[in-house]
Amino acid sequence: MTNDFMLLMPLIITGVGAIALMLIAAYDKVTIEQASMASMGVFGLAFLVQLSNTIGTAVVPYDTVFNGMLVISNFTKVAGLIILACGFFTSMSAHSYFKQNNFCTTEFYSLVAFSACGMLLLTMSQELISVFISLEIMSLAIYILVGYDRQNKRAAEAVMKYLMLGAFAGAFLTMGTALVYGGVGSTKFALIGQAVAANGFFTNPALVCGAFFILVAFLFKVAAFPFHAWVIDVYDGAAAPVTGYMATGLKTAVFAVFANFLVVDETMRAGWVNYLFYLSILTMFVGNLIAIGQTSLKRMLAASGIVHTGYLLIALVAVSSEHFSGSVILYYLGAYSVGTLGIFAALSYLGGANEKRQTFDDFKGLARVRPYSAAAIAIFLLSMAGIPPTAGFMGKLYIITSAISAGQVALAVFGIISSILSMWYYLRLIINMYFHEAVEGFEDTADFKFAPACTFILVVCVFAISLYPIAV
Repeated sequence: MTNDFMLLMPLIITGVGAIALMLIAAYDKVTIEQASMASMGVFGLAFLVQLSNTIGTAVVPYDTVFNGMLVISNFTKVAGLIILACGFFTSMSAHSYFKQNNFCTTEFYSLVAFSACGMLLLTMSQELISVFISLEIMSLAIYILVGYDRQNKRAAEAVMKYLMLGAFAGAFLTMGTALVYGGVGSTKFALIGQAVAANGFFTNPALVCGAFFILVAFLFKVAAFPFHAWVIDVYDGAAAPVTGYMATGLKTAVFAVFANFLVVDETMRAGWVNYLFYLSILTMFVGNLIAIGQTSLKRMLAASGIVHTGYLLIALVAVSSEHFSGSVILYYLGAYSVGTLGIFAALSYLGGANEKRQTFDDFKGLARVRPYSAAAIAIFLLSMAGIPPTAGFMGKLYIITSAISAGQVALAVFGIISSILSMWYYLRLIINMYFHEAVEGFEDTADFKFAPACTFILVVCVFAISLYPIAV
């Protein structure tokens, strides 16, 4: 029982921290900077506790209390580490961001923590009703964070689109859960897998339709083709730290439960492999086509996030239900997260008041006036493009290798082609920073410490993660 309590402690710390941050928001003496520091403390403590829990076997915590709804394995533990790190670095970059943008209140950091609670719970969910509850906890907090600047028309448009389409995704998940329960008689992943193993997958129409609806909901949340259209406007309208948080923590949580659901039985996974094959290709190339035509840096990064979803779908196609560890998926999520969080941390202070610097041209000559910031951005972009010796390169290498090992050679080739195409829009910003004269002096970005420190830490992580080997 004590072991179960310690395994759930990161979730408890984050939940208690979220409630405490919400309560202290009622006191005028608590400043936004202090709330940011408290949020960093909550995420830092939860991360350290989660790190101490990473060694061990899979555990069903408080089985008699939660009726086997939650499972904690090495896969969920590492996913939790990524989510908590995303929360920490988001709070860190937001500290600098809100010195230039004055629409923040202390409740902002409470919502970041509440969304992290939903993400952590989502990674551990092994039952469809708990998946729905945790997904809604996460989503409701994210909706508010996206539209937090109520005076910003783009933010209002973003939250309206995200809320409406997110409601449809929630409806698909609910309908899928009902159909799966009608076809199998249970919403637990383990029992669904047993039913598929005993009776087959396509012999049960209710199960097939239910699984389809659930996959649609997951594909929407990760912005995979053809459910990707919302992501450009939503990422563009949200504040820079929120965009980075959505692109990393949210994607980690959803891909974790996506993988857990897909591998409940090899027969069911095999039934969806062909569809995921084509979806991954379309997601990669549609994302590249959208990104190439963008002039806004945030919109380009949103489109590139679609491309990275395609790479993660390759990893899902290549996984095995019998020996599932999820190491390739988690490694890529970690590599993608440090690069994405890093560049959004840089934008948090380089973007200026009201994010006035948005386009590629706005960052011309940055290397001449802010050489360290330009170098950090270049490293993050090279990692996202998959250039060695960065973590992004190793992540893509592991995905390509796993696809070839699974017999998906064509998918591996398409992944390599997509990676080559992506270099166009990543190198475009590097060229603007290093091969043009400075348009302005970026004087208004000189007095911030937390976001630049955040970018430096994440630069170190880009290279540190690349040195960590995993078994494919």
